[in-house]
Amino acid sequence: MPKMPEKDLAAWNAFMAWLAAHQPQIGAFALSAAVGGLRVVYGGGSRRQMLLEAALCGLMTLAAIPLLAYFGLPQSMATVAGGGIGFIGVEKLRDYSDRIFARKVEGQ
Repeated sequence: MPKMPEKDLAAWNAFMAWLAAHQPQIGAFALSAAVGGLRVVYGGGSRRQMLLEAALCGLMTLAAIPLLAYFGLPQSMATVAGGGIGFIGVEKLRDYSDRIFARKVEGQ
Protein backbone atom coordinates (compact mmCIF):
# COMPACT_ATOMS: atom_id res chain seq x y z
CA MET A 1 0.00 0.00 0.00
CA PRO A 2 1.50 3.37 -0.99
CA LYS A 3 2.25 5.79 1.76
CA MET A 4 0.22 9.02 1.75
CA PRO A 5 2.26 12.20 1.71
CA GLU A 6 1.82 14.55 4.62
CA LYS A 7 -1.16 16.83 4.14
CA ASP A 8 -0.30 20.41 3.39
CA LEU A 9 -2.63 22.80 5.18
CA ALA A 10 -1.37 25.89 3.34
CA ALA A 11 -4.25 25.75 0.85
CA TRP A 12 -6.81 25.53 3.66
CA ASN A 13 -5.12 28.37 5.53
CA ALA A 14 -5.17 30.54 2.40
CA PHE A 15 -8.85 29.71 1.81
CA MET A 16 -9.79 30.54 5.40
CA ALA A 17 -7.86 33.82 5.19
CA TRP A 18 -9.72 34.67 1.97
CA LEU A 19 -13.06 33.88 3.65
CA ALA A 20 -12.18 36.07 6.63
CA ALA A 21 -11.15 38.95 4.37
CA HIS A 22 -14.33 38.76 2.28
CA GLN A 23 -16.82 37.86 4.99
CA PRO A 24 -18.96 41.02 4.63
CA GLN A 25 -19.41 40.47 0.89
CA ILE A 26 -20.10 36.74 1.24
CA GLY A 27 -22.60 37.28 4.04
CA ALA A 28 -24.36 40.08 2.16
CA PHE A 29 -24.57 37.96 -1.01
CA ALA A 30 -25.97 34.99 0.92
CA LEU A 31 -28.55 37.07 2.82
CA SER A 32 -29.68 38.87 -0.31
CA ALA A 33 -30.03 35.63 -2.25
CA ALA A 34 -31.92 33.94 0.59
CA VAL A 35 -34.34 36.82 1.14
CA GLY A 36 -34.92 37.28 -2.60
CA GLY A 37 -35.55 33.58 -3.12
CA LEU A 38 -37.88 33.29 -0.13
CA ARG A 39 -39.81 36.36 -1.27
CA VAL A 40 -40.49 34.66 -4.62
CA VAL A 41 -41.56 31.43 -2.90
CA TYR A 42 -43.87 33.40 -0.62
CA GLY A 43 -45.40 35.10 -3.65
CA GLY A 44 -46.09 31.75 -5.34
CA GLY A 45 -43.33 31.88 -7.95
CA SER A 46 -41.76 28.89 -9.63
CA ARG A 47 -38.45 27.28 -8.71
CA ARG A 48 -36.86 28.85 -11.78
CA GLN A 49 -38.06 32.32 -10.75
CA MET A 50 -36.77 31.72 -7.22
CA LEU A 51 -33.30 30.69 -8.39
CA LEU A 52 -33.00 33.56 -10.86
CA GLU A 53 -34.23 36.16 -8.37
CA ALA A 54 -31.85 34.84 -5.71
CA ALA A 55 -28.89 34.99 -8.09
CA LEU A 56 -29.80 38.45 -9.39
CA CYS A 57 -30.33 39.86 -5.89
CA GLY A 58 -27.01 38.44 -4.75
CA LEU A 59 -25.16 39.83 -7.73
CA MET A 60 -26.83 43.23 -7.36
CA THR A 61 -25.67 43.25 -3.76
CA LEU A 62 -22.09 42.55 -4.80
CA ALA A 63 -22.32 45.37 -7.32
CA ALA A 64 -23.74 47.76 -4.70
CA ILE A 65 -21.14 47.09 -1.98
CA PRO A 66 -18.56 49.53 -3.45
CA LEU A 67 -21.18 52.26 -3.02
CA LEU A 68 -20.79 51.86 0.73
CA ALA A 69 -17.18 53.02 0.52
CA TYR A 70 -18.18 55.81 -1.85
CA PHE A 71 -20.66 57.17 0.69
CA GLY A 72 -18.23 56.65 3.57
CA LEU A 73 -20.15 53.80 5.19
CA PRO A 74 -18.42 50.81 6.85
CA GLN A 75 -18.24 47.40 5.15
CA SER A 76 -20.32 46.00 8.01
CA MET A 77 -23.31 47.71 6.36
CA ALA A 78 -23.03 45.26 3.46
CA THR A 79 -25.35 42.81 5.20
CA VAL A 80 -27.99 45.51 5.65
CA ALA A 81 -27.68 46.43 1.98
CA GLY A 82 -27.99 42.77 0.99
CA GLY A 83 -31.10 42.25 3.10
CA GLY A 84 -32.67 45.39 1.66
CA ILE A 85 -31.93 44.44 -1.93
CA GLY A 86 -33.30 40.94 -1.37
CA PHE A 87 -36.44 42.32 0.26
CA ILE A 88 -37.12 44.93 -2.41
CA GLY A 89 -36.27 42.66 -5.33
CA VAL A 90 -34.78 43.12 -8.74
CA GLU A 91 -37.92 44.30 -10.53
CA LYS A 92 -38.64 47.10 -8.04
CA LEU A 93 -35.02 48.25 -8.08
CA ARG A 94 -35.09 48.31 -11.86
CA ASP A 95 -38.27 50.41 -11.78
CA TYR A 96 -36.66 52.86 -9.33
CA SER A 97 -33.52 53.19 -11.45
CA ASP A 98 -35.60 53.70 -14.61
CA ARG A 99 -37.48 56.55 -12.91
CA ILE A 100 -34.27 58.18 -11.69
CA PHE A 101 -32.62 57.98 -15.10
CA ALA A 102 -35.76 59.28 -16.82
CA ARG A 103 -35.75 62.33 -14.53
CA LYS A 104 -32.06 62.93 -15.23
CA VAL A 105 -32.63 62.74 -18.99
CA GLU A 106 -35.69 65.01 -18.88
CA GLY A 107 -33.78 67.53 -16.76
CA GLN A 108 -31.05 68.01 -19.39
